[in-house]
Formats: sequence, C-alpha cells, structure tokens
Amino acid sequence: MKKLILFVAVATMYCSCGQVATEDNESRHANEEMVELTEDPVIDPTLPENDTAIVVISDVMPEFPGGEDSLFAFLSRNIKYPDEAKKADIRGRVFVTFVVEKDGRITGERILRDIGGGCGEEVLRVIRTMPKWKPGTQDGKPVRVQFNLPVAFELQDEDKE
Repeated sequence: MKKLILFVAVATMYCSCGQVATEDNESRHANEEMVELTEDPVIDPTLPENDTAIVVISDVMPEFPGGEDSLFAFLSRNIKYPDEAKKADIRGRVFVTFVVEKDGRITGERILRDIGGGCGEEVLRVIRTMPKWKPGTQDGKPVRVQFNLPVAFELQDEDKE
C-alpha cells in the first residue's frame, strides 16, 4: 500500500493526516534552494493610499475558517504530491507568502523557497483555491496581514517510482 505524507507546518507544528513530526525528525533534501526576493510588497492599486500598508503581526492574526486544524485538513486534502517530485525523490519544505486582505481574500501569493519538481507550483495552486479567511485586526479594525506558510513534502521509501 502506497503511503504519501504531506506535512503542513505553521510555526513548529506539523500536520500529516493524523501524524505529527518534529523539527528533529523532519528530513531535508539537497534540492532545497532559497529564492531571492526582489519584489516590493504586494499592494492592491484599487485601495486608497493609506489602506495599502501590510502588517506582519497584528493584534489578532488572520485565521483560516475553522482554525489551524481546518487549514491543515484543507491543505492535506487538496495538495497532490507532484509526479515529477515523486520520481526524483524530492523532499523538503516549500515556503509561500500571501496577504490576507481586510475582507479575508488571499492576494499576492508567491513562493519564498521552492524545492523543485512542481512542489511550489502545487502549493500556489492550492493557496489560490482557499476560501476567504477571517481577517486580522489592529486596534479593532481589519488590516492587511502578510502570512508566511511552510508546507513540507515527505515521501516514504515505498512511494518512490
């Protein structure tokens, strides 16, 4: 029986279809590479100038509908390990960033670090299908918040083909 493990990490927590891994036992692959960020922060040109600020930490951080467990479940259900990555035995973490807008929409999604084999593209594909989030707030008012999300890809030995 084939077994695919997909870890979705937020801070130091990892989710894998009911299995939990720690930083110590997470495997890494030599294909991991950093992507240099040269772009300016994503600014929605339709917003008034004073509404374009993006915060990294707000009083109340944005939340996926149903919370962190629901986010893990959504990503685990929807992310498919790319065939190219399976064949090349590519493992590791893809880091993606996006902005949770004041109305909960996700904008400006982009890869910060990719491991190749189509993994980054797969994470972006699924991020773009997410429902609206509960927006972050500062002083009781909704604000635009940048959110970074690491998603770890891990195959067990019998998955390689």
